[in-house]
Amino acid sequence: MSTPTSFLARVSADARLAAERRAAHLPLAEIQRAVAAVPAARGFRAALAGGAPDLAGPSAPRGVALIAEVKRRSPSKGDLRPDLDPAALASAYRAAGAAAVSVLTEPLHFGGGPEDLQKVRAAVDVPVLRKDFVTIPYQVWEARAWGADAVLLIVAALGAPLLAHLLAEAAAAGLDALVEVHTREEAAVAADAGASLIGVNARDLATLAVDLRRFATVREALPSGATLVAESGIRMRADVEAVAAAGAHAVLVGETLVLADDPEAAVGELLGRARNGPGGEDPATKEG
Repeated sequence: MSTPTSFLARVSADARLAAERRAAHLPLAEIQRAVAAVPAARGFRAALAGGAPDLAGPSAPRGVALIAEVKRRSPSKGDLRPDLDPAALASAYRAAGAAAVSVLTEPLHFGGGPEDLQKVRAAVDVPVLRKDFVTIPYQVWEARAWGADAVLLIVAALGAPLLAHLLAEAAAAGLDALVEVHTREEAAVAADAGASLIGVNARDLATLAVDLRRFATVREALPSGATLVAESGIRMRADVEAVAAAGAHAVLVGETLVLADDPEAAVGELLGRARNGPGGEDPATKEG
């Protein structure tokens, strides 16, 4: 049985090989020319930095922003939602106050593809993250050509020199980059590369165990001024409050929302908003 770290290496290699095959048919220069015709990117980091707007009005306080994920399958759990409609799901997220949407585009292990991202981008007015295993510039530029506003860069899959190179490519393409770390050592790499949008994944790559305290532990090694995202293990309002207290500006939530019977209500609960509008019952006060 492969270890989680070897899985990351394998899925990254698979994604790179697939991208190189696409590049053989549609060269990078053509992708870059196509980007010129794509509408301007929506600011992903800017959408998160101010937190989530309270639906009570523009003068109301802002809380932790939510990046809600569109994800078809999981390597460990298989298909998550056979009837998944990317545009409808993203629209439900947006209606409940999600600040941005993350879309899995990796096909072999997660069942995604560019069509999912394009459908989401057309359906919502908030920024969209291409969540994939990006290791070469071609993947950055095609993300922009597909309509993404940001790309995910995983330090554990890249290392320092390649991370710096891809951050520069993302900037040249007009994209924000969410740099994912798991440890203080990786946090230092992200900081040294100049990352300004950093996600801390609570999942341990060696054991797959999720520990929300990881955010607070790694937070100490992250640069001041960076916009910080807590990833993995967020299932209820109390989890959001815990990482917010540790300094998170945003949370990224996937399977909890995809599997919810009512994704719109689930987003509202995570954001601590009353299900029935102003004066209604606040789901965050309910047990369970």
